[in-house]
Amino acid sequence: ERGRERRKHESVSLCPLNTGAATEQDMLCIFGTGDLGRSLGQRLLQTGYRVVYGSRRPQSCGLLPPGTQVHHEAAAQSARLVFICIHRENYDFLETLATQLKGKVLVDVSNNLKKNLYPEANAEYLQRLIPGAQVVKGFNTLSAWALQNGPSDANRQVYLCGNSAEAKQAVADVATKLGFTVLDRGSLSAARELEDFPLQLFPEWRLPMQLTIGLTAFFFIYVVIRDVIYAYVKDNKDISFRIMVSLANKVFPTVSLVMLSLCYLPGVIAAFLQLYRGTKYKRFPDWLDRWMLCRKQLGLVALALASLHVLYTLIIPIRYYVRYRLAANTISQIRENKTSPFDTTMAWRTDSYYSMGALGFGLYLLLGITSLPSVSNMLSWREFSFIQSKLGYLTLFVCTFHTYLYGWDMFLRPSYYKWYTLPNYMLSLVVPSAVLVLKLLLLLPCVDRTLTRIRQGWERSDPEHESKKSLLTSGYHTTDTNAL
Repeated sequence: ERGRERRKHESVSLCPLNTGAATEQDMLCIFGTGDLGRSLGQRLLQTGYRVVYGSRRPQSCGLLPPGTQVHHEAAAQSARLVFICIHRENYDFLETLATQLKGKVLVDVSNNLKKNLYPEANAEYLQRLIPGAQVVKGFNTLSAWALQNGPSDANRQVYLCGNSAEAKQAVADVATKLGFTVLDRGSLSAARELEDFPLQLFPEWRLPMQLTIGLTAFFFIYVVIRDVIYAYVKDNKDISFRIMVSLANKVFPTVSLVMLSLCYLPGVIAAFLQLYRGTKYKRFPDWLDRWMLCRKQLGLVALALASLHVLYTLIIPIRYYVRYRLAANTISQIRENKTSPFDTTMAWRTDSYYSMGALGFGLYLLLGITSLPSVSNMLSWREFSFIQSKLGYLTLFVCTFHTYLYGWDMFLRPSYYKWYTLPNYMLSLVVPSAVLVLKLLLLLPCVDRTLTRIRQGWERSDPEHESKKSLLTSGYHTTDTNAL
C-alpha cells in the first residue's frame, strides 16, 4: 500500500514537470546585454516568451528585469534557442560551452564594421567553433530601435539562412510572432551576403543621385557658358554674380522636370516592350528592372529640386524688377508724352505661367505625400495607383505646360540661340514631351485594348510557330484522308 501511494504521489508530482517541459520551447536565451540584446529581450517578453540572459557578470546590468541574468552555462542549458548578440571578437569563450550548446539553435545576429573584414562570415565561424550546434544567421538587419518600436514599413523583413531547415523554421516562428516577415536566403553560405546588407549606404538611391548629380552638373555648366561666358566674351560684361541665384534657379527646374519625366519613361518603355513581345510573361532587361525599382527615389529627388526652385523664385526680387520696368516705362512715356496700350496677351501668358507652376507644384507635393509609408498604407491599391499614375501624368503635363508658357515665343527669336545653342528650357522639354506623346499613343483605344488584354494574361502566338502548326495540321489531315 505504501508503495502504491508513493507511486501515485510521484505520478501526480510529475504533472507540473511535464507542463514545464512543454513550455520549455517558450524559454529563449540571449547572450549579450547590449542595446540589441536588451531590445530583443524586451520585444520577446512583450510577445509572451520567457527570456533568460547569459552574462559573464550576472546582475551587472541594471536595465534588465531582476532574476533574468545568469551565467552563460546555466543560460545555455535552459533554452533550446539561443540568440548570440555579441561581437565576433568575443566568440572565443563560446568554444568552452560546446557541451552545453550541443544540439541548440544558435541565432547569429552580428555584423561587421566593414566588408571583407574576416576571411569567413561570422555565422560560418560560429558554426566552426561549435560544430554540434545548428547555426542560423538572422535578425542582423534589424536595429535596436526597430525592435523597441515594432516592425515598420522600412524594416519588416527578417533574412534567414542556415543549413538546417528545422532550425530555420524555429527562428522563423519567433520572427513571425514578433510581427516580421521572414525571407529564407538558403544555406549558411549566404551569411556573408546577409552581413553585408547593413553596410550598404542608400543602395536604392545610388542611381537617382548619380543621375541628379550628372544632370545638374551638365545643365549648370551649359547655363554658365551660355549666359556668363557669352556675356563676358561678346559684351565684356561681368554677370558672374548671377551664378548663385539666377542661374541656379534655371538649373533646378530643368533637372526637376527631366527627373520627373524619367519616373514615367520606364513604364512607357515597358508597355511598348509588352506590346512588341505580345506577352507579359517575359522578363524585362536588367537595366529596365533597376530603373523601374528606383522610380520613387527619382520622384522624391525631383520634388526636392522643385521645392528649391520655388524657394529661389521667392528669393529673386521679381517685384523689384517689375517696379523697375514700370518706372522705366513711365519715365519714357513722360518723356515721349505718349501712352502705350495694355498688353493683355502678355498678362494672360504671365498669369497662366504662374498658375500652372503653382498647380504643378501642388500636384508634386500630393505625389510626394502619398509616397510616404504612413500615408500609402491607408490607401487601397487602386487609390495608390490612381494617384501615382493618373495624377502623376497630370503633374508631368502641367509642369511641361508651365515650361512651354515660360518659353512662349522665345524659340522664334535668334538672340536666344547664343553661339547657336538651344536655351536650357528647350532641352528640358525633350524628354517630358516624348513621354507625353508616347503615353498618348498608349491611350489610343486599339492600343490600350491590346495592352490591357496582355496584362490580363493574353498572349500573342508566334507567327512562325502558328505557320508550322498549320502545316503540320494540314499534313496530318492529308495523310489521314489518303489513309481513308
